Amino acid sequence: MVSGVLADPALQAMVERLHAQSRAQEAETGAWFSERAKRGDLSWDGLDEKSHRYMADKLVALEPAKAEFCHLLCRALRATRVVEIGTSFGVSTLYLADAVRANGGGLVIGTEHEPANAAAARASFAEAGLSEFVDLREGDLRETLKVIEGPVDFVLMDIWTEMARPAIELVAPHLRTGAVVVADNTAQVRHAYRAFFEFVEDPANHLRGLTLPFDGGLEFVVRV
Repeated sequence: MVSGVLADPALQAMVERLHAQSRAQEAETGAWFSERAKRGDLSWDGLDEKSHRYMADKLVALEPAKAEFCHLLCRALRATRVVEIGTSFGVSTLYLADAVRANGGGLVIGTEHEPANAAAARASFAEAGLSEFVDLREGDLRETLKVIEGPVDFVLMDIWTEMARPAIELVAPHLRTGAVVVADNTAQVRHAYRAFFEFVEDPANHLRGLTLPFDGGLEFVVRV
């Protein structure tokens, strides 16, 4: 059950329903990856084609507490320009777009590789009345994020580990001073985020970060 940071009861009910659908898949998905790990044919440094095919239709929603945290961060930052890297079915996007709307308007730039996921996400945005606050770009993020208009206030990264470094490289030049980047699961598979952390820890990039103790770890990075 989500605790309810969203002011709109209909939107709150909608995200609760989507979170429930995501949770219903967790046991099956966890067992699938565990079995592959036992066989020794799974690497978190980069998922193979078999893994990508398996996950293509999975909801994989950001956990409710993390999504609420991101919503409140956007409200605190008065964010009007947000980038979401890894939209999936758009559950976390609903939180971000609602925050942008509450801040007086703006845009969430999302990117999603799977066409079916993008279609489902757009349907959710329309149902929630949030479509005008979302620019969902379909395709490889190394192409879809080549153009980011305006200074960025907040970034949510919830993607496969091999794409974390390309993503941060593309978005970093657009971060305003004080902007926040949140990356999911950085403690759970920290070794697979090596290239991402190398970029964050390079003084030339003007970023500072620490790992927050959410389940799986949540990296909190600030543009300084």
